[in-house]
Amino acid sequence: MGEASPKFWQMGLLGYPLGHSLSPRLHDSALQAAGLAGEYRLHALPPDAPVELERLLDRVRRGEIDGLNVTIPYKQIVLPDLDELTPAAGAIGAVNTIYARQGLLVGDNTDAPGFLADLGRVTGWSLADLRPAGRVLPTALLLGAGGSARAVAYALGTAGWHVWVAARRLEQARELTTSLRKRISAPIHHLTLASLPVLFNAVAPKFDLLVNTTPLGMAPEVAASPWPERLEFPLGAFVYDLVYNPPETALLRAARGAGLSAANGLGMLVEQAALSFERWTGCVASRAAMYRAVSSEF
Repeated sequence: MGEASPKFWQMGLLGYPLGHSLSPRLHDSALQAAGLAGEYRLHALPPDAPVELERLLDRVRRGEIDGLNVTIPYKQIVLPDLDELTPAAGAIGAVNTIYARQGLLVGDNTDAPGFLADLGRVTGWSLADLRPAGRVLPTALLLGAGGSARAVAYALGTAGWHVWVAARRLEQARELTTSLRKRISAPIHHLTLASLPVLFNAVAPKFDLLVNTTPLGMAPEVAASPWPERLEFPLGAFVYDLVYNPPETALLRAARGAGLSAANGLGMLVEQAALSFERWTGCVASRAAMYRAVSSEF
């Protein structure tokens, strides 16, 4: 008998629209670096296509597809179709990674650990607890209360950070903090973006980290910024913008102009993709190869 053919890995991304996605470049480079044969395909399904979604997930369940990444608008839509969630995905209430285990569909979220890994890389803060030197209870201010904010808030909260969530709509911020208080022991509070000047003028809070989780500043609307005009940045804070296109957003430019250290979200994109790849294949993903694959874009 002849030798069995090597496995051909089938992976992909579920979302809509997907024309801008860098995921194929990231995962194709990871496959090549690991010496694996395979492909990464885009599955652009409109949110009103339940039959097509069921068929796609059935392919994962049967092992025809080894893993799916999930992006807008499906991170929460797919939850009822999954058999189980990892603790992180259950706490965050959203998934970005799907795979099958013994015929069951499992939803995971690698955004949270991906964010923490890159935050440690760009700040030099200890990966053991991600705390700035000398800060017993570090404090972070998150701008936005969507799915990405939930992952970042959960990541920081489980690492022992004091988290503030500021969103345009108070009810959205309140829902996020209320749900996460059941999952993390660290303090978490909410307020509106419009009330940030009042907070700063009243108590001048000490923030070690400012994170933009909104799409404001993303191409083509590169002049937009989530930070209120004429409001000074928190002194000494590190500014992290999940937006990576353009590489320097209006927020990052203003923060650096104010003398603050800052980074964009390209590293988080790579880290969350690498962690998904490792969940599916059991092989270590080459972060260096993945960075090289997308760095030419910017």
